[in-house]
Amino acid sequence: MTGTALVTGGSGYIAGYIMRQLIGEGWTVHTTIRDLAHEQSVRDVLAVDNARLKFFAANLLSDAGWAEANARCSHVVHVASPLARKNPKNDDELIIPARDGALRALRAAKAAGVKRFVMTSSIVAIAYGHGNKEQTFTEADWTNIDSPDAYSYVKSKTIAERAARDWIAAEGDGMEYVSVNPSLVLGPIMSGDFSLSLESVKKLLEGSLLGCPDIAAGIVDVRDVADLHVRVLTAPNMAGERFIASGPSLKMIEIARILKSGLGAEGRKVPMRRLPDFLVRLSALFDPLIKQVTGELGKVRRMDASHANEVLGWLPRPAADSIIDTARALIDHGVVKL
Repeated sequence: MTGTALVTGGSGYIAGYIMRQLIGEGWTVHTTIRDLAHEQSVRDVLAVDNARLKFFAANLLSDAGWAEANARCSHVVHVASPLARKNPKNDDELIIPARDGALRALRAAKAAGVKRFVMTSSIVAIAYGHGNKEQTFTEADWTNIDSPDAYSYVKSKTIAERAARDWIAAEGDGMEYVSVNPSLVLGPIMSGDFSLSLESVKKLLEGSLLGCPDIAAGIVDVRDVADLHVRVLTAPNMAGERFIASGPSLKMIEIARILKSGLGAEGRKVPMRRLPDFLVRLSALFDPLIKQVTGELGKVRRMDASHANEVLGWLPRPAADSIIDTARALIDHGVVKL
């Protein structure tokens, strides 16, 4: 099945791969960006059939442009959501655009007669606020936003997904809603404008870390995340579904070992020792990105993605392949200079 689908946040990492796959499979794609002055640069990066791709100016905090973007669309993939390099002083800086943007996109989709609305959520809406012990999480779990480890981004994704589900229950009137909840998204980049999710690999490659913090994350490839979205878009009986998109949970030192063994001389700067927790906390005083994740020290969250495999036949590629592909793309695009 093909048709016309809206993919929001068209300049983003995940959205780019979703649009490439949809257009490659014969869909016409509408997409939103905040400023149409950037349309040509996005087209240049995507390198798809331009006749099947239409751009609309819209942002998460205004109604302008949403009706036009949804017109003639049967499906929506809502990827757009705010992300900050450091934890904001006020949680609402992320919560309001994430929640209100999702509701704005839902209302516009419903008014346009959209049949299915797929939302990119996150495992941070599932696996936070459950204590420090090693645990395995499924789609039945929800983050406790009152926990100390629920920083602003965690709260924003959790609140936005809950608000979307509540809206569908109250006002959806038959429009199907599904969420895809990825873990740490790695994989090749299309240009030098790279996603913050790749920052850890970048820092390891360029040797800007003295060692590897005792931090773990589930790894998933951006190409597999896009593929899961496309499967969810067309599979039958999806109303209310929720799908974790994740491979294995790896510690930073394990990612470093994969880079070291897979890159040869290009991996020469990758640190191979674990960084003591006190040094991580010291580094956080000077690096806002590190400060944001100091609460993750020592924690291991394992994500059970078997539901996506059982229902949709989805299976992520090996994490080592994604890690090496990430590194090579960062080097090839000049993001990391060795």
